[in-house]
Amino acid sequence: MRKERVPAIDASPDDPEIIEHYHAHIYYDPASSRDRAARLRERVAAMFPDATLGRWHDELVGPHLQSMYQIAFPCTLLASFLPWLMLNRDGLTILLHPGTGNPYLDHTDHAVWFGSVLPLRLEVLRDTRLTSASAS
Repeated sequence: MRKERVPAIDASPDDPEIIEHYHAHIYYDPASSRDRAARLRERVAAMFPDATLGRWHDELVGPHLQSMYQIAFPCTLLASFLPWLMLNRDGLTILLHPGTGNPYLDHTDHAVWFGSVLPLRLEVLRDTRLTSASAS
Protein backbone atom coordinates (compact mmCIF):
# COMPACT_ATOMS: atom_id res chain seq x y z
CA MET A 1 0.00 0.00 0.00
CA ARG A 2 1.35 3.40 -1.01
CA LYS A 3 2.00 5.75 1.88
CA GLU A 4 0.48 9.18 1.31
CA ARG A 5 2.52 12.32 1.81
CA VAL A 6 1.48 14.23 4.91
CA PRO A 7 1.58 18.03 4.65
CA ALA A 8 4.17 19.73 6.84
CA ILE A 9 2.85 20.73 10.26
CA ASP A 10 3.34 24.41 9.52
CA ALA A 11 1.46 24.19 6.18
CA SER A 12 -2.20 25.05 6.62
CA PRO A 13 -4.75 23.44 4.29
CA ASP A 14 -5.04 26.85 2.59
CA ASP A 15 -1.32 26.99 1.81
CA PRO A 16 -0.69 26.36 -1.93
CA GLU A 17 2.77 25.05 -1.01
CA ILE A 18 1.13 21.70 -0.15
CA ILE A 19 0.42 21.17 -3.87
CA GLU A 20 3.07 18.82 -5.27
CA HIS A 21 1.68 18.43 -8.82
CA TYR A 22 -1.58 18.42 -10.80
CA HIS A 23 -3.66 15.82 -12.63
CA ALA A 24 -6.00 16.39 -15.53
CA HIS A 25 -8.37 13.48 -16.18
CA ILE A 26 -9.52 13.51 -19.81
CA TYR A 27 -12.87 11.71 -20.17
CA TYR A 28 -14.06 10.16 -23.41
CA ASP A 29 -16.49 7.63 -24.83
CA PRO A 30 -14.60 4.78 -26.52
CA ALA A 31 -17.21 4.63 -29.30
CA SER A 32 -17.78 8.31 -30.00
CA SER A 33 -15.03 10.58 -28.69
CA ARG A 34 -11.84 8.54 -28.32
CA ASP A 35 -10.52 10.05 -31.57
CA ARG A 36 -10.84 13.58 -30.11
CA ALA A 37 -9.18 12.40 -26.89
CA ALA A 38 -6.33 10.91 -28.95
CA ARG A 39 -5.84 14.17 -30.88
CA LEU A 40 -5.73 16.13 -27.62
CA ARG A 41 -3.26 13.63 -26.18
CA GLU A 42 -0.95 13.96 -29.21
CA ARG A 43 -1.04 17.76 -28.99
CA VAL A 44 -0.30 17.73 -25.26
CA ALA A 45 2.66 15.39 -25.81
CA ALA A 46 4.05 17.68 -28.52
CA MET A 47 3.50 20.99 -26.74
CA PHE A 48 4.11 20.04 -23.09
CA PRO A 49 6.95 17.51 -22.90
CA ASP A 50 7.14 17.89 -19.09
CA ALA A 51 3.60 16.49 -18.78
CA THR A 52 3.29 12.75 -18.17
CA LEU A 53 0.59 10.95 -20.15
CA GLY A 54 -1.08 8.09 -18.32
CA ARG A 55 -2.53 4.92 -19.81
CA TRP A 56 -5.82 4.76 -21.65
CA HIS A 57 -8.54 3.41 -19.35
CA ASP A 58 -11.44 2.25 -21.52
CA GLU A 59 -12.55 0.19 -18.52
CA LEU A 60 -13.54 2.05 -15.37
CA VAL A 61 -10.77 2.63 -12.85
CA GLY A 62 -10.64 4.11 -9.36
CA PRO A 63 -13.32 6.71 -8.71
CA HIS A 64 -13.89 7.37 -12.41
CA LEU A 65 -17.20 6.22 -13.91
CA GLN A 66 -16.26 6.97 -17.49
CA SER A 67 -13.33 6.02 -19.70
CA MET A 68 -10.38 8.38 -19.28
CA TYR A 69 -6.66 8.92 -19.26
CA GLN A 70 -4.68 11.10 -16.91
CA ILE A 71 -2.17 13.84 -17.60
CA ALA A 72 0.14 14.53 -14.65
CA PHE A 73 2.09 17.76 -14.71
CA PRO A 74 4.32 19.80 -12.41
CA CYS A 75 3.20 22.99 -10.72
CA THR A 76 5.51 24.98 -12.98
CA LEU A 77 3.31 24.10 -16.00
CA LEU A 78 0.00 25.25 -14.50
CA ALA A 79 0.14 28.84 -15.81
CA SER A 80 0.73 27.75 -19.41
CA PHE A 81 -1.03 24.37 -19.55
CA LEU A 82 -4.32 25.40 -17.90
CA PRO A 83 -5.35 28.14 -20.37
CA TRP A 84 -4.18 26.00 -23.30
CA LEU A 85 -6.32 23.09 -22.05
CA MET A 86 -9.34 25.37 -21.59
CA LEU A 87 -9.13 26.47 -25.21
CA ASN A 88 -8.20 23.12 -26.75
CA ARG A 89 -10.31 20.49 -24.96
CA ASP A 90 -12.48 20.03 -28.08
CA GLY A 91 -15.67 19.51 -26.08
CA LEU A 92 -14.21 16.81 -23.85
CA THR A 93 -14.96 16.81 -20.14
CA ILE A 94 -11.89 17.28 -17.95
CA LEU A 95 -11.38 17.01 -14.20
CA LEU A 96 -8.40 19.04 -12.99
CA HIS A 97 -7.15 18.65 -9.45
CA PRO A 98 -4.04 19.26 -7.37
CA GLY A 99 -1.97 16.58 -5.68
CA THR A 100 -1.89 17.61 -2.03
CA GLY A 101 -1.54 14.19 -0.44
CA ASN A 102 -5.29 13.94 0.15
CA PRO A 103 -6.88 12.22 -2.88
CA TYR A 104 -10.42 12.54 -1.47
CA LEU A 105 -10.27 16.32 -1.11
CA ASP A 106 -8.27 16.68 -4.32
CA HIS A 107 -11.06 14.98 -6.32
CA THR A 108 -13.85 16.88 -4.51
CA ASP A 109 -13.27 20.21 -2.76
CA HIS A 110 -10.07 21.06 -4.64
CA ALA A 111 -11.24 19.97 -8.10
CA VAL A 112 -12.40 22.03 -11.06
CA TRP A 113 -14.30 20.71 -14.07
CA PHE A 114 -14.18 21.76 -17.72
CA GLY A 115 -17.44 20.72 -19.37
CA SER A 116 -19.99 18.58 -17.58
CA VAL A 117 -19.48 17.65 -13.94
CA LEU A 118 -19.43 13.85 -13.85
CA PRO A 119 -20.24 11.65 -10.88
CA LEU A 120 -17.34 9.92 -9.14
CA ARG A 121 -17.25 6.82 -6.92
CA LEU A 122 -16.07 8.75 -3.89
CA GLU A 123 -16.28 5.72 -1.61
CA VAL A 124 -13.12 4.51 -3.34
CA LEU A 125 -11.31 7.58 -2.00
CA ARG A 126 -12.82 7.83 1.49
CA ASP A 127 -10.01 5.83 3.13
CA THR A 128 -7.41 8.18 1.63
CA ARG A 129 -8.60 11.22 3.57
CA LEU A 130 -5.90 12.58 5.82
CA THR A 131 -6.89 12.89 9.44
CA SER A 132 -4.97 14.24 12.38
CA ALA A 133 -4.60 10.65 13.62
CA SER A 134 -2.97 9.49 10.38
CA ALA A 135 -0.73 12.54 10.22
CA SER A 136 1.22 11.56 13.32
